[in-house]
Amino acid sequence: MIRRTLSQIAAMLKLQEPLNGEAMECGIQGVSIDTRTLQPGQLYIPIVGDRFDGHAFADDAIARGAAAVLWNRETPNPPTDRIPVLQVDDTLSAIQLLAMSYRAELRAKVIAVTGSNGKTSTKDMLAGVLGERYATQKTIGNLNNHLGVPLTLLSLAEETEMAVVEMGMSGLGEIGLLSAIAMPDAAIVTNIGDAHLGDLGSKERILQAKLEIVQGLREGGLLLYNGDDPLLSAALDRREGPFEKVTFGLTRRNDYYPLSYALYASGTTFALDDGDDLTTLSIPAVGRHQLENAMAAVAAAVRVGTMDLGRIKAGFERVTLTGMRNELTRIGSMLVLNDTYKSNPSSAKASLDTLAAIAGDRPKIAVLGDMQDLGEEAAALHREIGAYAAERADYLLAYGPLSAHMAEAAGVSMPAEHVLHETDKTRLIDRLVPILRPDAVVLVKASREMKLEEVVDALAEGRPQP
Repeated sequence: MIRRTLSQIAAMLKLQEPLNGEAMECGIQGVSIDTRTLQPGQLYIPIVGDRFDGHAFADDAIARGAAAVLWNRETPNPPTDRIPVLQVDDTLSAIQLLAMSYRAELRAKVIAVTGSNGKTSTKDMLAGVLGERYATQKTIGNLNNHLGVPLTLLSLAEETEMAVVEMGMSGLGEIGLLSAIAMPDAAIVTNIGDAHLGDLGSKERILQAKLEIVQGLREGGLLLYNGDDPLLSAALDRREGPFEKVTFGLTRRNDYYPLSYALYASGTTFALDDGDDLTTLSIPAVGRHQLENAMAAVAAAVRVGTMDLGRIKAGFERVTLTGMRNELTRIGSMLVLNDTYKSNPSSAKASLDTLAAIAGDRPKIAVLGDMQDLGEEAAALHREIGAYAAERADYLLAYGPLSAHMAEAAGVSMPAEHVLHETDKTRLIDRLVPILRPDAVVLVKASREMKLEEVVDALAEGRPQP
């Protein structure tokens, strides 16, 4: 984490109003924007939001042992009589500038990861692989926005050699800002999907937003992208830029691709050519889309980390994936695929493909909830997923008002008794009971707002029982 004196912090923030001499030599160890998790010795940075003002919690920060605070100049009553205070024009801009300045002082190579789907799994896989050779840190949880990326950078240890930084967005300009702050040595774009259609209106604008990641690339940087994604390949295959391009995917048109692969309930195995022989690798994740994420990690590990396949194979064995993303668990003799962190049409199709692949002849049950942020196309896209589910699942339980369109479309080709729709989660769980079989494979997927992990929790607790 950042460890600096206030004099150094003031210089990094380009402040022109120094504190008194002794206060300037006060040291800070890390930063915090939340007094609930603040640790003694940290710099407290109060953020102002639409519904809150972090300045109101300064007393709590002081009581918890903050070493110093930043303070918006226009906010009255700075606690200068109790703690060193650095006054800034805007604390949000200040934490972003501080993160940029700190990143510039670090020796770590930064690899930025974005994409409509798969960026968190790609981040987890790449960090696990790089950790086999380097001191590696990664974005924790979903700290991937205008505050999360600065906090991630400021959490990096001085001795960190590789940092894998996830970047998300909800509109144009956001990833460009994050890339400028992080100054990545390499950037990965996993794919262009339907997420954020409601905000941006079209896949072309989503593509534009994701490709902002190149704006902060260091000179001679590396752009790795999914060459099987039609929008990415159309935009980038012939594009010239001040960066090197590398493609990954599942087909031979890419620079990095698997020679063969197999999907199992326990994970995915695939073969790569190291020039002399074939190496078989395994990842603790299921699905073709997870294999695409793994190929992104392989490409980055080779090109940025100069790692051989032996070390990459060992690295995959230490990968820990963030929960609720294609998390396969065994409950009794049933298999449950928990993919409840988010959902959009492309990721829903990928999860349904995974359900069909790992279930084989076993009963396949899809519990699908509303997909958020799809704009004017929401109804049509839910119908599209309903029809897709009818081809890959034996039963569909649809949850939420938008998912009524799923059930309607699935009902065209599925038996009526195999398609259920509910807007009450308790009733949804209750109606799941007569459908469950001991050997069933159950996919549970929806946007985060639907909280369908409660269905998984109910199954894990033995409620209901088939």
